[in-house]
Amino acid sequence: MSFCFLSCRWLLPTWIFKKDQFDNLEKHTQWGIDVLEKYIKFVKERTEIEINYAKQLRNLSKKYQPKKNSKEEDEYKYSSCQAFLATLNEMNDYAGQHEVVSENMTSQITAELARYVQELKQERKMHFHDGRKAQQHIETCWKQLESSKRRFERDCKEADRAQQYFEKMDADINVTKADVEKARQQAQLRHQMAEESKAEYSSTLQRFNHEQHDHYHTHIPNIFQKIQEMEERRIIRIGESMKTFAEVDRQVIPIIGKCLDEITKAAESIDQKHDSQLVVEAFKSGFEPPGDVDFEDFTQPIKRTVSDSSLSNSKDGKPESRFSGKSKGKLWPFIKKNKLSLKLGGGPEDFSNLPPEQRRKKLQQKVDELNRDIQKEMDQRDALTKMKDVYIKNPQMGDAASVDLKLAELAQNLEKLRLEAQKFEGWLAEVEGRLPARTEPARRQSGMYEPQNTLTVNNCAQDRESPDGSYTEEPSQESEVKVPAAEFDDEFDDEEPLPTIGTCKALYTFEGQNEGTISVSEGETLFIIEEDKGDGWTRIRRNEDEEGYVPTSYVEVYLEKNAKGAMTYI
Repeated sequence: MSFCFLSCRWLLPTWIFKKDQFDNLEKHTQWGIDVLEKYIKFVKERTEIEINYAKQLRNLSKKYQPKKNSKEEDEYKYSSCQAFLATLNEMNDYAGQHEVVSENMTSQITAELARYVQELKQERKMHFHDGRKAQQHIETCWKQLESSKRRFERDCKEADRAQQYFEKMDADINVTKADVEKARQQAQLRHQMAEESKAEYSSTLQRFNHEQHDHYHTHIPNIFQKIQEMEERRIIRIGESMKTFAEVDRQVIPIIGKCLDEITKAAESIDQKHDSQLVVEAFKSGFEPPGDVDFEDFTQPIKRTVSDSSLSNSKDGKPESRFSGKSKGKLWPFIKKNKLSLKLGGGPEDFSNLPPEQRRKKLQQKVDELNRDIQKEMDQRDALTKMKDVYIKNPQMGDAASVDLKLAELAQNLEKLRLEAQKFEGWLAEVEGRLPARTEPARRQSGMYEPQNTLTVNNCAQDRESPDGSYTEEPSQESEVKVPAAEFDDEFDDEEPLPTIGTCKALYTFEGQNEGTISVSEGETLFIIEEDKGDGWTRIRRNEDEEGYVPTSYVEVYLEKNAKGAMTYI
């Protein structure tokens, strides 16, 4: 409602000052306060939404952050994962801007308007109290005027009746002179009272007119003007709050834009070639592809030779291999290697079950880890040494002898770590070509392969290590790729067969068609020379020349009491 008409005081319609209009203004101003409180509630709910949204964004970012010392942390070497990590960090900053919006709206709008509403209520209460007081005053003056008027009217009527009675008494000849005089005095008294009432009425009327003029032309307009100004200030204040509402959001837009720009920049930094190269570096084996398989002409009585991808399994005078009664074992060393690498409980200590490049990386990681442990132990030793010196110089601070035990323990740990580091550095140097290849007994101690396939692996891979840990082929050198079959059999003949650790009974018939397996018939009894290591295969022997692997679920195993002792060397 606009109160502009109140400024023109002389043109004020009298109906605006009626009590019902005054009540209408009171209702309207109360409605204005309700609107302000409604807007405060709206902003408050908006701040709660912003803070909850920021909290959810932070939880989301935290949920997908890589866990420390976990496998996920290694995945973030790829550019796509790094971009995702940058996105998570930017989302965390993005959430921070929503928290800023919530804080600014709370401090600049909600708190300020809440304080202003309290002040507005007090001001409104004061103005309407003054208005009611002025209204009561003018009503009191009006009642006094009405009372004075009625008294004047009554006195005039009494004076008129007294005058008429006097005239009647004066005209009556039967009335005594004393009664006439009494009637005359009474008439004069009534006239005098009427004059006094007239004077009082005239005075009260003048005073009322003055009060009424001041009421309608001064007091009420001033009160209404204050109410109008109060209402206009309320309207201006809510408009300013709405501007602040928009400005708070506008202030964080540049920072949010930077967050989005950083996300875009991170996405553009993804390099698919780099990621692919990392995969190649992580999984390359270092093996060269095998050469062509030579044609073996069985129609000619000639001695077969070994190519760079096939090995002879027969010896002069021996038509059957001692390890399998059905198939030739030209790929036997590689199958055995893969089998050992898949057994539960991990591979050998020198990682010889891995391809050359992977082995080099594992050894390098182990050496770096040991060096870090050595440095950590040395730092602890230096710290304890300084502490001991302090105790020696200042005995009251502690007993120097109490540090000696810890120093001795650290010295032992350092020695163990150094020996361990030297061992792994030796294996790493061998892989990188800095040292000559290990001898056959040393390779057996590391548990790289079983005895029957050690020589084959040496001829296929170990003797062709390059300085960078990869394998190279020399097709032009016939002496390195073609070896008489007799040499292999001589090596195998020199090795002692594995001891028997138990027996087994075949529950089902098994056709051993793959390299390294052996066929068994249902109900057949055989000897166990190697128990199942968790990969589902058991190594058995039928006689001195026939042994191989069968599925563990196909046989019923009876191990001897000292079986564990017999397996300690494997």
